[in-house]
Amino acid sequence: MKHVLVVDDDATVSEVVAGYLNRAGFDVDVASDGLTAVALAAARAPDLVVLDLMLPGMDGLEVCRRIRDGGPTPVIMLTARGDEEDRILGLEVGADDYVTKPFSPRELVLRVESVLRRTGDPAARAAPAASGLRAGPLALDPNARRVTRDGTGLSLTIREFDLLEFFLRNPGRAMSREELMRRVWGWEFGDLSTVTVHVRRLREKIEQDPARPRLISTVWGVGYRFDHPTSDEETRDGA
Repeated sequence: MKHVLVVDDDATVSEVVAGYLNRAGFDVDVASDGLTAVALAAARAPDLVVLDLMLPGMDGLEVCRRIRDGGPTPVIMLTARGDEEDRILGLEVGADDYVTKPFSPRELVLRVESVLRRTGDPAARAAPAASGLRAGPLALDPNARRVTRDGTGLSLTIREFDLLEFFLRNPGRAMSREELMRRVWGWEFGDLSTVTVHVRRLREKIEQDPARPRLISTVWGVGYRFDHPTSDEETRDGA
């Protein structure tokens, strides 16, 4: 039974979310403030955290940072509708998904299940490759969920890893943000800025110069394309 920590200072929201998650087969703990959430996560590491951004004492961004400092725990942020800046900040500190309030508890349960599927056993993931994937300085092991650049390990969030794996499997093809959201996130609809933020964060981790990316190119009017570096580019990157 997967353990989910729900963090929200609205007792009604926490009760409803916990009830739906319990009925879906999850073991749920509830915290009403940030300090309690961090303490609960330290005492018993959750498999996933449902985390409201607006909390008393310590906001959700700081809670996310502290929980993620202890390991790659998946986090789904709850944000107020229209607070795009807060949603982007949540993604930038490592949240794997977000849901805007008011939301459907059933949708939230589906989001929880979707994120956890991507962090479960390798056999439970969709068609993992037996061998690793390589492109220039990058090496990705789908089974171990590990990425290195020039032999040095990279710390990627769940979504960043999934996005990079998808790019590596589809080099040289321009893909829209809608397609990436559908095929990587598994969403048929949503805020396309989610994709933009994750691409920017991924570039910061894999590119030699994120301001002049060579691996993930922007295709204006379309979306993005992953370009396998040429031998000369590999040499310059390794210089």
